[in-house]
Amino acid sequence: MDLKDHIRGIPDFPKPGILFYDISTLLAQPDAWQVAMGRLAKIVSRHQPDILAGLDARGFLVAAPLALKLGLGFTMVRKQGKLPGETMSYAYDLEYGSNTVEIQQDCVQPGQRVVILDDLLATGGTMEAAINLFKQAGADVVGTACIIELNFLKGRDKLGDVPFDTLVSYDD
Repeated sequence: MDLKDHIRGIPDFPKPGILFYDISTLLAQPDAWQVAMGRLAKIVSRHQPDILAGLDARGFLVAAPLALKLGLGFTMVRKQGKLPGETMSYAYDLEYGSNTVEIQQDCVQPGQRVVILDDLLATGGTMEAAINLFKQAGADVVGTACIIELNFLKGRDKLGDVPFDTLVSYDD
């Protein structure tokens, strides 16, 4: 099955000149969604993780059901101020400005094997920040994965030596 057939491109969203790759249409098709989850399960299982982390917010839609499918724990990487309790944060620069992501302090134990997931890898800034945040917490980030990669933005270059896998790639 070609998953690209189930991903909708929306021009000029969120601003003119951007082509947004929308996984809502993939999520709405049970057969396509099952195929995507099955393929991600194979990829993620190779890394033998203890816990999966999803990036705010569409990464939750990927990581949570995959964690359930694989019998693993799930944790969230959220924008600053969205998680209750004690948190750890990591600030990073964007093309215009900066952002901060957080995890709950007790979401991982030192040495736990983490795979970080999102729906799409673009410039790689948020994924890089999440990797650094989990390493700061003492976790072993053993892999990262997304449904979609925008190759032309070279986001995987920011991920260092952490393995990255994707199901679908777009070159422009």
